[in-house]
Amino acid sequence: MKKVVVFGGGTGLSCLLSGLKLFPIDVTTVIAVSDNGSSTGQLRQELDIPAVGDIGKVILAMGNVDEDFIQLMGYRFRKEGSLYNHPVRNIIMAALIDLKGNLTEATKYMCRIMQVKGTVLPLTEETVDLVGESQGQEDNYYGEEEVSMNVRNIKRLTYDHDITIGREIQEKIADADLIIFSPGSLYTSILPHLIAPEVREALERAKAPLMYVSNLVSQPGETDGLTVSGHIKVLNDYLGKRKIDIVVANNGEISEEVRQHYLTSENKQIVSLDRESVSSMKADIIEDQIFCIEHGAIRHDALKTAFLIFSYLMTKE
Repeated sequence: MKKVVVFGGGTGLSCLLSGLKLFPIDVTTVIAVSDNGSSTGQLRQELDIPAVGDIGKVILAMGNVDEDFIQLMGYRFRKEGSLYNHPVRNIIMAALIDLKGNLTEATKYMCRIMQVKGTVLPLTEETVDLVGESQGQEDNYYGEEEVSMNVRNIKRLTYDHDITIGREIQEKIADADLIIFSPGSLYTSILPHLIAPEVREALERAKAPLMYVSNLVSQPGETDGLTVSGHIKVLNDYLGKRKIDIVVANNGEISEEVRQHYLTSENKQIVSLDRESVSSMKADIIEDQIFCIEHGAIRHDALKTAFLIFSYLMTKE
C-alpha cells in the first residue's frame, strides 16, 4: 500500500482527507498546533494545552463511524455560559490530554474512538505561537490571527520559541511515497510546518515527490491576487533546498456570478492556473475541474481530487 504524508490544517485539509480515506492509501496527517482563535484559543489559554481544534476536525473527516456520532462530536454549545461555542470534540480532546499525558497519545486514542484508518499526528507537543517578523520598525505579530491580518508587513514567519518535532513524523516523511501540502490558509496552516527546521531537514532527505493541492480562492489579507504559481513560490521560499514537484489545480470554469459573490461578500478572488509560470518553476501540473458548490460555497470536490492523487500514485509503480 502506498504511503502518503499530508501537511496542513483547517477546512481544506479536512475536505481533502474525506476523499483520500476512500482509497487504499496509508495516510499520515501532520497538523499544526499554533491556532489561537475561537474555542481552541480559549482552551489553550485556560488549560495551557496545544491547539486541538484542527486535530479534531481532521479526525472527524477521517472517521468511520455513524453520522449521528460525527454530528455529536461536531456539536457546538449554543447557550451562553462557560461552554459557549466549544465543540464537543475539543472538550474531549482537552480531557484526553489530561488522561493520556500528552497530545500525541490523546490524538491516537481519539482516532481509535472514531475508527480512523491512518495516522494523525500533531506537529509538536508544545504550546506554541506563530510569530510574524515585521519588515519595518513595527512590533512583531503574535498568533495566527495577527499574522493572517498582517502578511504584507511580515518578512518571515517563525515561532515564539524553538520546538521539538516527534521522531515518528520524521520517520513517516522518510518512508513516504508522496508528500502533500493540502489546501488551506497558506500562512497559518501550511507554512507553520515548514518553519520547523526538523521538518525541512526531513523533507530534504526524503525521496518522495512534493505535491501541492492548490487553493481555489484567495485568503483575504494573506494571498490576495496570488495565482497558482504565486502560492508555489511562497512554499518554495520556505522549503529551502526542496521545491514543489507537482501541483493539483482546478481548470474548471467558475461562473461570473459565483466570482462576483465571493469578491463582494468575502473579498476573495478565484486562484487562476497560470500554466507557463508553473511550468517555469519545474512543477508538473495535474489539472481538472476539482471544485464543487456546496450550500453556495466553493469547495474542493473531495472524491475527484483524491482520485487524481491516487491515480498519480498508481503511475509511480
